[in-house]
Amino acid sequence: MTDKNKSLKNGLTYADSGVDIDAGNAFVEAIKPHIKRTNRSGVMGSIGGFGGLFDLAALDYKDPLLVAANDGVGTKVKLAFETGLHNTVGIDLVAMCVNDLVVQGAEPLFFLDYFATGKLLPGIAEKVVEGIATGCEMAGCALIGGETAEMPGMYETGEYDLAGFSVGAVERTGVLPRKDITAGDVLIGLPSSGPHSNGYSLIRKLIANAGLDFNAPSPFSGNQISLGEALIIPTRIYVQSLLKAISRTGAIKALAHITGGGLTDNLPRVLPADLAAQIDLQELVSANNMDQGARAIFPWLQMQGGISESEMLRTFNCGVGMVLIVEAQEVGPVLSELGDDGAFVLGALTSKNSDTCVSYSGSLNWS
Repeated sequence: MTDKNKSLKNGLTYADSGVDIDAGNAFVEAIKPHIKRTNRSGVMGSIGGFGGLFDLAALDYKDPLLVAANDGVGTKVKLAFETGLHNTVGIDLVAMCVNDLVVQGAEPLFFLDYFATGKLLPGIAEKVVEGIATGCEMAGCALIGGETAEMPGMYETGEYDLAGFSVGAVERTGVLPRKDITAGDVLIGLPSSGPHSNGYSLIRKLIANAGLDFNAPSPFSGNQISLGEALIIPTRIYVQSLLKAISRTGAIKALAHITGGGLTDNLPRVLPADLAAQIDLQELVSANNMDQGARAIFPWLQMQGGISESEMLRTFNCGVGMVLIVEAQEVGPVLSELGDDGAFVLGALTSKNSDTCVSYSGSLNWS
């Protein structure tokens, strides 16, 4: 055997560098059942191609516009690493995208994910994709593709990052926000399930400063679950109930998804330049239908971190994950339609007489 052939025989492979193509192919096969359960009208082909196909003509749209959104989960993924709980961050990933679509009146049609890791560990990766598929089912959209990137040296063992991409459709005449938003319109809040996917850098800093253990009983959940389990509860997906409310009432003028920036920074994104929002914090903290986990976590965070009220309102959703704007006389029908979702009156719109877009009355007195 020549020296050249000896060199080739002992040459490096992609696997030697830490990338296992066979493991990647096996992972794709393993997640196909999860992808299959998200199938819906319009889906063409199957997973594994170079791109996902979707037939918009298969749906009953007359003059549709497409709406696209992408997002991630932020440092909430660090919580998954630290707790070993990987089956819900996929729900968060979908929620952060599809909730952004529905605020424009759009029905989410399909979703794609990007999963990047140092070394593909199927037990972890499959749980993440299982969560993504669950989120897609909850939103009524199909998981039609994605990308799994194995990048040795970029991430610690067992760590990963996520990004999601979703496309929806809305009739041209149904795009939100509407142009008839006016002073006197009422703000209706829908409860969150907790911090959703925002503010986790501050939460983790707070936990570290206090020397708390994610595996210890949660101090704000009656010790029923661990602190990690309480903090990793996934983002609520509002799509199905809101699409029904938009269609059945015809009264929703605008929606605001309360993400990073809280009520303070997100409400102005859907308001005309001459209007401001007035929010009654007493209505927020006393809402009878607020999720009990959300009701408990925010005062605990505020107290544990010594966080000011203004910082709370600009960092966290403070228990309100979505805000609707409706005409005053339509409040009753909308509340009735969303009764099972815990909807409550949060405030109203006023004429803007300063640079302040969102003002508050009352206080975050959670007791």
